[in-house]
Order: sequence, then C-alpha cells, then structure tokens
Amino acid sequence: MTCSFNDFGMHEKLIKAIDDMGYTTPTPIQEQAIPYVLQGKDVLGIAQTGTGKTASFTLPMIEILHDKQAKARMPRSLVVSPTRELAAQIHDNFKNYSKYTKLSTVLLVGGESMAEQTRVLSGNVDVLICTPGRLIDLFERGHILLNDIKIFVIDEADRMLDMGFIPDLERIAKLLPAIRQTLMFSATMPPPIEKLAQKFMSFPKRISVTPPSSTATTVTQEFYFAETAQNKRHKVSDFIKAEKIQNALVFCNRKKDISAVKGSIAKYTGEKV
Repeated sequence: MTCSFNDFGMHEKLIKAIDDMGYTTPTPIQEQAIPYVLQGKDVLGIAQTGTGKTASFTLPMIEILHDKQAKARMPRSLVVSPTRELAAQIHDNFKNYSKYTKLSTVLLVGGESMAEQTRVLSGNVDVLICTPGRLIDLFERGHILLNDIKIFVIDEADRMLDMGFIPDLERIAKLLPAIRQTLMFSATMPPPIEKLAQKFMSFPKRISVTPPSSTATTVTQEFYFAETAQNKRHKVSDFIKAEKIQNALVFCNRKKDISAVKGSIAKYTGEKV
C-alpha cells in the first residue's frame, strides 16, 4: 500500500505547503524516518544524495516546533551543514514547508554580514541553520545561546568528516543540552561517523534505504575523458550546448578553476552563468 504525507498525521498547514510543492508520495527515507522523528527518537539515516533526506527531517521538525515560539537569542533547533550552499538549500526547504506557520528560520554561513546575522539572532529564532565555523564564531562573541536546543541535526555527516569538521561538531555538541533529540544523515557510514553517532545519540533508529556510495536511481551518470584542463572545459560547454541544458550545477575541485570554467561556459554556450 502506497504511503502519503497525510498518513503521518501532520497539521493541515504543513500538508498544504507540501501540496503546493507538488509532492504526494514520500520517498523511502522520508517514509521510514518521519514517523520516528515525530516520536521524538534519535534517527541515524543513511541515504545518498537525491533521495529526499532534507525533507525527512525538515517536515517533522516543523510539525514538532510549529505551535510554540523561541525566546530571544535562544533557538529551539539547530541544523549543521558542511557548506554554505547545502545550508542555503536546507534553509529554502524550511521556508517553503513552513510558509503557513509562524516559525522563524535563520541562516548563518561564512561570507555574509556578521552584523546582519547578529541583528537577526537578537530576535526569536525557531530553526537555526548554519555551518560549523560561523556558529562557533557567533557563539564565542556572545551573540547566541544554545541551551534551549530541542532538536540537533547533522546533515551530510560524511562530508563533515572529509572537510575536517568533526572537532567542531564535538565542540558544538558539548554546548547543547544533554537531553535533546539528535538526527544524523549521511550518504555513507565510515567508522569515524559511526563512532560519532554512538557518542552523540541515544539508542538511535538506524535507517538505511540504499547501499553505501551508490547513486540515486533519479540520477544519470556519464563519464567523459579529456586530456587537458582546457579540453575538459570545452567538453563541459559542448555538452551543455548540445543537450540544451537550461539549469545545471557545475562543481570544480579547486577554487581557482571556477572562474575559468565559468568564462568557458558563458563564451561557448551564450548562457548566463
């Protein structure tokens, strides 16, 4: 029997927001994780990118938090993400799903105005979404209190490991109340992340919906060989132009490559980059 979002017993305003997004059937990670989160249990979710992990914690969090309000400078929930881009995506999800509620969400990432973020934190914040470094920085400056956190979410835990954020996560966890709900999501579960889960979580419900390091069925992968960096840029541009791609994300492994790739795509495709 096919499950629907109505089956979770969430309030009408949240269901309306989900309907506005055009979603009717939960993905496997959502179907399994949402009930446990709503029950207040710790959840360890293992699923690759493209499986709907973000909604599996944002939706039940909105349901849990929507009927109360945070105190000034004391957020009620904390979501930590490894990069500003991922944090921004989570923030957008929260805004879309909570638009019919009075929940307030704040995004704290590096590269943005510290003064503006400090101003926003002086008000009531229900959901705080951040990268580790900026959170610690603002905490050390006395602009935020973390002793009222009810739900703590670690997103993309394996990427946190790759980027060297585990010490920051351990430090952040020590600042939070001992009694809290902890949710951790990761595409893979290497031993250091397993150890982290044991340290942070209390009898978590472990959910694994896909084999580790596999690709979601909604994603098509192709490999193109190029002999030089310049040739790589040409192949990317040719592919975008040939397939008439209107929207795309292009990742580079070095910051200094980004400008060259951007210029190449703009020049050869005529598209806005």
